[in-house]
Amino acid sequence: MTHAFEDLTVEIRQSVGWIIIDRGDGRNALRPGSLKEICIAMDRLTGDDAVRAIVLSGAGKHFSAGADFAFLQDLAVMPGMAIKSQIYEVFQGAARRLYHCPKPTVAAINGAAVTVGCELSLACDFRLVSPTAVFQESWIRLGLMPPLGGLYLLPRMVGLSLASEMALRGRAVNAEEAVRIGLASEQADDAADLAARAQALALELAGLPPLAYRSVKEAMHRGLDASMEGEWSANVLNQSLLLGTDDFKEGLAAVMERRPGQFTGR
Repeated sequence: MTHAFEDLTVEIRQSVGWIIIDRGDGRNALRPGSLKEICIAMDRLTGDDAVRAIVLSGAGKHFSAGADFAFLQDLAVMPGMAIKSQIYEVFQGAARRLYHCPKPTVAAINGAAVTVGCELSLACDFRLVSPTAVFQESWIRLGLMPPLGGLYLLPRMVGLSLASEMALRGRAVNAEEAVRIGLASEQADDAADLAARAQALALELAGLPPLAYRSVKEAMHRGLDASMEGEWSANVLNQSLLLGTDDFKEGLAAVMERRPGQFTGR
């Protein structure tokens, strides 16, 4: 792994590749460069025959507390087609690589997994959580929509009613509830135990026949995937339009100023 990563730490532990989001800001807020690096890391780990499984995690207190606010402010003044072609190519690119990865993928979630962080975790095969983990699709509070697959995957994981609570109300789901509703596989005792359990699960999956794992995963996706590509295409276009609205600018300002938003539908 010769690439010098700025926003990630990438390691190989035994036969498991670890992609650790590490912005050094306490939140692991994601920007386009972060997602481009995830794409690069996924390509390299997927192509490395010595790597049999991949874990995605975050350094410090949070998996990822969402998109970087400076990046969101830039989006507010960027033309919609530029957003579609330049930005979501890497954001969706990361989600696509995780979802379509032929190798086992595990998300190890400590603290916040919000908006982009939540969507990336959903694209993995399995999710393990620490007691502090919180999933939240709070895009609606910014006047936006989940564009990276969550609207497709969540109803299939937890049912339409709970998915509506998360996507339409922005309701947060803690670790205990996530395990209970099937959003996460298991809860660890703490952050250290989370890393150990994620490594153990990844090694278990790495020990399975890789061709069979890939075939089963592809077959399950085919059984669900009547509209995943349509979901990605439609939602990037719609998100690009929403990012040009006054409601997005107001939603971003309200979140940054910690106040209720005053939305006008424009």
